[in-house]
Amino acid sequence: MINCLTTLSTFIQRKVNNWPRPGHPCITCLATTREPGLCTDCAADLPRNSLACRRCALPLVNPGVLVGSELCGPCLTRPPAFEATAAPWLYGFPVNQLISGFKFGGHRTFGRPLAEMLATELVQAQVDRPTCLVPVPMHRQRLRERGFNQAEEIALWLSDRLKIPVRSELVRRRRETSAQSGLNRRQRLQNLRGAFEVGTDLPDHVAIVDDVMTTGATVQQMASALRRGGVNRVQVWALARTPQIPERAI
Repeated sequence: MINCLTTLSTFIQRKVNNWPRPGHPCITCLATTREPGLCTDCAADLPRNSLACRRCALPLVNPGVLVGSELCGPCLTRPPAFEATAAPWLYGFPVNQLISGFKFGGHRTFGRPLAEMLATELVQAQVDRPTCLVPVPMHRQRLRERGFNQAEEIALWLSDRLKIPVRSELVRRRRETSAQSGLNRRQRLQNLRGAFEVGTDLPDHVAIVDDVMTTGATVQQMASALRRGGVNRVQVWALARTPQIPERAI
């Protein structure tokens, strides 16, 4: 009974603490709004990742060069282990500030409005629905330090809206890795090699959930592990995509 009450208390606390109250200031411009978290104008002004590679969501600098193609050059020449990526915004102001505040600034409520809008984008785009959502895992040491896994929080919010179950236990980090910031794609891939371990009884189709897709190294290694485990289809769902062209390694 005590364990049940503790679980229920944690669930209620997440619901109460992570949902911006209507009538509170917009988290971007501080104008009073009835919309949860972001006012309509600020939501419309977020930097859109409109012309992007269908597979990795990298912004296409010259989309007219490859006539009839929805893929970037690297995905054409060396396709990743995942089949498609949904990342509706660019990692620029104010999206970068909102995500940073959500992850590191103690503003947990900053994440849910973006997750809600991501869910809306997925519905409008009529993406193929996976069997389950798999958040990018954190090593237990880093999880203790931060107190929560931002990818899992986003996955839970998406699950609430889309009614797709979250299966966090399907992938775990076998070891702690060095910080990815400051590393190029080749270095990130090397840093993450062998970092993920998948479970058993894997579904046929999953969506990896993360906050930001930078070079794609993390989701590539995770998708590769899932594919080796027997998953046939892997998508990636993220809030934002960094606009720089990543290095493709092996």
